[in-house]
Amino acid sequence: MDVVTFDRVFSESDALTPGWWGIDLIVNGVRLADLARVVETPSAVAAGQPDLAGSYAGLDGPWLWPSRHYLGEPEEQWFFDGDTTLLGCTCSVAGCWPLTARVEVDETTVRWCGFRMGHRDWDLRALGPFEFDRDQYERALGRPASDPAK
Repeated sequence: MDVVTFDRVFSESDALTPGWWGIDLIVNGVRLADLARVVETPSAVAAGQPDLAGSYAGLDGPWLWPSRHYLGEPEEQWFFDGDTTLLGCTCSVAGCWPLTARVEVDETTVRWCGFRMGHRDWDLRALGPFEFDRDQYERALGRPASDPAK
């Protein structure tokens, strides 16, 4: 099984909003954005925009936390067909550069599959699927890794 961490990251660029933080997703010890970068690089290079590959940031924590967004009941979608936005743009606007997936939940597992990029028709089939033990997933979801109260 894969292992997920929801990492609470604070934005230095958003200093005018005290307490603002985002949610970075870590899968098996690697940022999801970095995993996406590896898969997206060939398409980004072919498009003449190599810097676009993996250029994602975590979503707005105060808006999504706590919620069931990461449990298959999305607060933020792009395609509106059951997708869940997992990462957004580095500018902090999720819809500017969204990375989405289906989040499938059953009694014992949570699965991220069917990754798509909101503004490019890139082949992301090599990204995932990721399958998590539901107990581990919900424990990680209940307490972000960089939570000062941890």
